[in-house]
Amino acid sequence: MTDERASEATGGERQQTEDPTANADGNATEDEQDEQFTLADFHDASQEAGRPVLTAAALSRALELSQERARDALETLADRNEVERLSVETDPVVWYPSELEDLTDRERVVVFPKRREIIVDRPDQFTRAQLAQFAHLADGNGDQGYRYVVRPEDIWQAPHDSWENLARTMRQALGQRSEELEEWVRSQWDRAHQFRLATHEDGYTVLEAKSPEVMGNVARQKLGEEHVHAPISDTEDWVREGSEAAIKRILYEAGYPVQDHRELESGEELPIDLGVQLRDYQQTWVDRFAEAGEGVFVGPPGSGKTVAAMGAMSHVEGETLILVPSRDLARQWADTILEYTSLEPEQIGQYHGGRKEVRPVTIATYQIAGMDRHRSLFDDREWGLVIFDECQHVPSDVYRRSTHLQSKHRLGLSASPIREDDRQQEIFTLVGPPIGTDWEALFEAGFVAEPELEIRYVPWGDDEQGNAYASADGQEKYRIAAKNRGKVDEVRYLLSAHPDSKALVFVDYLEQGTDLANALDVPFLSGETPHHERRRLLDEFRRNERDLLIISRVGDEGIDLPTADLAIVASGLGGSRRQGTQRAGRTMRPAGGALVYVLATRGTREEDFARKQLQHLGRKGMTIREQNVERGEDSETDDTGTNDGADGVDGSVADE
Repeated sequence: MTDERASEATGGERQQTEDPTANADGNATEDEQDEQFTLADFHDASQEAGRPVLTAAALSRALELSQERARDALETLADRNEVERLSVETDPVVWYPSELEDLTDRERVVVFPKRREIIVDRPDQFTRAQLAQFAHLADGNGDQGYRYVVRPEDIWQAPHDSWENLARTMRQALGQRSEELEEWVRSQWDRAHQFRLATHEDGYTVLEAKSPEVMGNVARQKLGEEHVHAPISDTEDWVREGSEAAIKRILYEAGYPVQDHRELESGEELPIDLGVQLRDYQQTWVDRFAEAGEGVFVGPPGSGKTVAAMGAMSHVEGETLILVPSRDLARQWADTILEYTSLEPEQIGQYHGGRKEVRPVTIATYQIAGMDRHRSLFDDREWGLVIFDECQHVPSDVYRRSTHLQSKHRLGLSASPIREDDRQQEIFTLVGPPIGTDWEALFEAGFVAEPELEIRYVPWGDDEQGNAYASADGQEKYRIAAKNRGKVDEVRYLLSAHPDSKALVFVDYLEQGTDLANALDVPFLSGETPHHERRRLLDEFRRNERDLLIISRVGDEGIDLPTADLAIVASGLGGSRRQGTQRAGRTMRPAGGALVYVLATRGTREEDFARKQLQHLGRKGMTIREQNVERGEDSETDDTGTNDGADGVDGSVADE
């Protein structure tokens, strides 16, 4: 793309110049307005019309111009060789961008500043890395086409120490300057630097505002006596101890993220040497965390978030508290720290239902850390770093109490910081801003293998369940479809089709898991399985002494099973996007060749739920196939993506 083409394709700006031919009132003449019409305006109209080609009539409707003006504007673009005209039978002339005739392997960037969207075809790694610093990858079509959205939170957490550096990154990524987009980004950058928490020389916390106006019109309108004691000056308020997290959340929701510059105690020093070389993207994560002092590592399962977190521990070199959802994950963390760092066993403690050890590095469950009778053990110690593993849980009422723990640095880890209750923004106010990597970039680089995803629509196993479904209501319908006995035969078929695979079969219902375990003569690992037995089964799977496990929702998060290359989801949690990511993630490892099958009962609401569960992965560039299953044979339907129309069901499940 030449600089001239890039400017015209991405700018969307209209040059305002003085001209003696302008009208007496200063407005441009119609000829000048046509000259000012750009290819970006054509793209806006195409988006509005939902088609890549336009007639003059369609352009006039989309941009509210007269048809004559629209025709003249198109002629102007044609004179500049930016659009082509084509005569067809049903319309006198249709118009389309000239660049559509040049679909080569070159990188093309088109900016829609009014919508704050960036469309990129075949971007190189540099462009994608630059875009990731200020924009969110919203969609990938699986064929080198990407749609980025620039959201306020992307600007608020951009890893730059000045507006000039951020603007330079934007211009490098876009290939030119988009004044309208930059104006909006600058406004969000300014918002992110209006408030900060700081430590007063007498030791208490102060909320500081950049101006008296923003303090009076925002902070003092939103915050109450439960948050601050009293004003200190026109731009400073004395903060009540323990209300810092609430203040950050309230002002974030008001559109003003708070910079946290408190001088928190870091506790005892704890030198940590990392015994593994970080990958380039992992080092980038650690560097961005080091600059901000907090953050959430976001990456696909298998991308090495745990190792990167140990890199953050090595940077902080302070006593560390690691919070995890389960004791299985606590044990896994302890083993991994011993393997990859210089720490000795006596420096690492676990604190949960099975063990009660508080040591320089302590791994505790969220539930224990939130209980009043245990809180003092954690509150009394000055932690240099608190790590929130699977931090998508933090906004929940039970887990968020753990965020009140005092620490100099906070780090979250999550493959899927999304919540069905749309409270994911609280993750970033309670823990820190997202720090992550374009998933597809990791796939292409070979660090993580992209699994093959397929939804298989299974018929009823017998008429009894089908009739029961027809007469049921609400959540009972979903439960019956999820436990369709026809799925037992389909699981058998898939396992026989992949006889050499290491397989995990996921279920949400104990009864279904027990039926599958009995039918296949394999163990069923659930929340009711004693911890010692659960550990034995998982270790046998890792050592290749077992090649199949039936597993409940206890396998959704944190359990590292790097040898699994086949996952069959027999039933899922009502279309939860996070669960879809976690279960597919059990097979995301560099080896490649992994398969994920999601079973859904044909003709039921479970079809839509299955699509919804995987739509989050489809938007990250993965291809999702769909297949109808007939009794005795398969018949493929189409390679569609996902269905956004289904609502999740919070169905009652037997196993948390």
